[in-house]
Amino acid sequence: MVDALLSLWWIWVAIALVLGIIEVLAPGFIFLGFALGALVTAALVAFGYVPSAAVLFAVFGGVSLLAWVGLRFVFRGQTSGARIVTRDINDN
Repeated sequence: MVDALLSLWWIWVAIALVLGIIEVLAPGFIFLGFALGALVTAALVAFGYVPSAAVLFAVFGGVSLLAWVGLRFVFRGQTSGARIVTRDINDN
């Protein structure tokens, strides 16, 4: 049953969309890597690469990890822009 569901490319696209929506609601570039992994897995399934559920999960996990590391590298210098207060105005 699970193998049949995971062999459909649109299931992986739906997983990617759900993870993308979660990323918008809880930002931090955590779920975006998983969404990219699901999209790559959807592309592999769409082109006919469906060996087994275990291999698909391994591809999903590996690509997600690489995407997460890549996103951490790309966005490492991005800050929230919040000012760090080092002196309290009430201190004299």
